[in-house]
Amino acid sequence: MAVRMLINGVAADQVPALDRGLAYGDGLFESIRLVDAVAPLWSRHMRRLVESCGRLRIPPPDTMQLWSEVLEVTRDMPHSVVRITVTRGIGERGYALPAAPQPMRVVAAFAPPQVADSAYAQGVRMRVCDIRLAEQPLLAGMKHLNRLEQVLARAEWSDPAIAEGVLCDSHGRVISATMANLFAVVDGMLLTPALDRCGVAGVARAEVLAACPQTQVGALTLDALLGASEVFLSSSVRGILPVRSLDKQDYPVGGTTRQLQQHWRDLGLRWSRADE
Repeated sequence: MAVRMLINGVAADQVPALDRGLAYGDGLFESIRLVDAVAPLWSRHMRRLVESCGRLRIPPPDTMQLWSEVLEVTRDMPHSVVRITVTRGIGERGYALPAAPQPMRVVAAFAPPQVADSAYAQGVRMRVCDIRLAEQPLLAGMKHLNRLEQVLARAEWSDPAIAEGVLCDSHGRVISATMANLFAVVDGMLLTPALDRCGVAGVARAEVLAACPQTQVGALTLDALLGASEVFLSSSVRGILPVRSLDKQDYPVGGTTRQLQQHWRDLGLRWSRADE
């Protein structure tokens, strides 16, 4: 996998073994989709990054400097995904915060993931994961570096026909997919789970909420999800993906999903060849 990477602004591909991001997951990351050196959701990514740094008491990076580094690593790449990682940097052994932290930033560019055109047209298949997300309101919403719950969830299946898994919390409430936020149309109303106790508040989710202000944010049970008339996923990397089925429950691709796919195209974000 070819990767272009800058570590603290310098071309490199190794991080210090004593970095707190490696030792403790003490940091954050953003995965940003670019098309022709344009990142339409950039401001949302930076807002979440800066706010999350504040919550973790990590000095935030200079967003203009980050943008300059993003342009450097994506030079001559018409389509790319950039991962920006910010850690608290090197610290002495132990959990105590360094008195004078020196955060580390990693800006890396990758080729975008391969998603079949049929996934955008006809939808993807999902399953319900066995693992349950732990609740921690202090970390809820942030895209912090500890993704072990998602790693273990994704390890639950190997069937290539299953693209994603539904994650619930310890009370059985639906929270998200492993790599995306989830929306459902239930009784004619667009719903998405509240993320005040666990889960990641994605920037694509924020864009959907801005485009569809009538969306209800709250508790979503698995029974309600299975009874929905329309389900889709939102991801800053993959866009708007219809859900074709969840375990044995099938769903049609609905009008709200199609409208939001068009909204993504209007933003300048293209995924399938049909969008070229």
